[in-house]
Amino acid sequence: MKQIAAFSLIFLFLLSSCGSSKKQLEKGNYPMALDKAVKQLRRDRDDSKQIAILDRSYKILNEQDNERIRYLKMEDRPENWDEIYQINKAMSDRQAYVRTVLPLELNGKTIDYPYVDYMPEMVAAKRKSADYYFAHGNELMGSNLKENYRQAYYEFVRAKEYVGNYEGIDNKIDDARYLGMSRVLITLNNRSIIRFDQEFEEDLLSLDLPRLNSEWVEYHTQDLGQNTRFDYYVNVNLRNIIVSPDQTMQKDTVVKKDVEDGFSYKLDARGNVMKDSLGNDIKSVKFKTLQCALIETIQSKECRIAGDVEIIQSDPEKVLKKDPLGAQSGFEWISARALGDLQALSQAQIEKTKTKPVPFPSDMEMIFRCSDALKQAINGALQSNKRFIN
Repeated sequence: MKQIAAFSLIFLFLLSSCGSSKKQLEKGNYPMALDKAVKQLRRDRDDSKQIAILDRSYKILNEQDNERIRYLKMEDRPENWDEIYQINKAMSDRQAYVRTVLPLELNGKTIDYPYVDYMPEMVAAKRKSADYYFAHGNELMGSNLKENYRQAYYEFVRAKEYVGNYEGIDNKIDDARYLGMSRVLITLNNRSIIRFDQEFEEDLLSLDLPRLNSEWVEYHTQDLGQNTRFDYYVNVNLRNIIVSPDQTMQKDTVVKKDVEDGFSYKLDARGNVMKDSLGNDIKSVKFKTLQCALIETIQSKECRIAGDVEIIQSDPEKVLKKDPLGAQSGFEWISARALGDLQALSQAQIEKTKTKPVPFPSDMEMIFRCSDALKQAINGALQSNKRFIN
């Protein structure tokens, strides 16, 4: 859609910035100067400085816009009618905004402006603009370029917004949308020696497709039939799946702990019980060492999946990007048994002794455990390479 510049198209009170109306006027920022002046005059209608700023800004803006319209009409290009419509709408909005504080008095003179009916010019410009968009959209549809179909879609949408009564306009919008869309088919290719069932493949491709989709790109994990042409193919290739053997490791730890074991009397050189200053017998705490062997059994197993993600353009056919892909999962289980005095163990060590060895997961279970990490890796590869697909 054509961008419009060099005049005020955004409604004035949506603007915001720092500085007084006078400073804005001095900078040549007439829309902001006018906006600030109107707001000040709503609070104080007798502020002569703001009245003068409003008057000057309003006249300059209208003069600039009228000059721009005159130039666009003299240029006599059909695509100019949208800009002419937008300028007239901005002038109409500005007029309504300023009329909220009119009339005003400045040095004994009444400040008021004759009402201008912009509607006839707006309606005519809108109609001519819509005619241009409709005709240009049809012209673009005659090409075989996806970017032209997309532009045609925008042209038809604008024509409908402006007028809405063109014959077959909804079908044209749908056709332009369909032809302008890029479609991507994501497939999983297991090139490893390990086979797995269809359910596992479907789970790996249960991706967050709406998050991948954009305005003109849609992703699919299923072929839509012969009538659907895909513009890109994403091949998720699983090339190597390694599951380690069941591994068991034993760790032996001797735990010692000193605990109180009664007391004895402290004797002097003659063998008599010693007394403290209060005449009480002096006692010494006796300790004994408890000992226990903690035998831990550590069961472990690991799965690694390696491959790559290929992004292929269909016309002309070429590989746009190829990234490595990998994921891994692990199993670990710790159990323990104790030989000796359990009182020597900490509470955490005692809890370990309550855990018994478990059966190892099968190789296929280890592969299934890897699916979540692999799915995240696939999603990550697709997200990071979206720039190649448009």
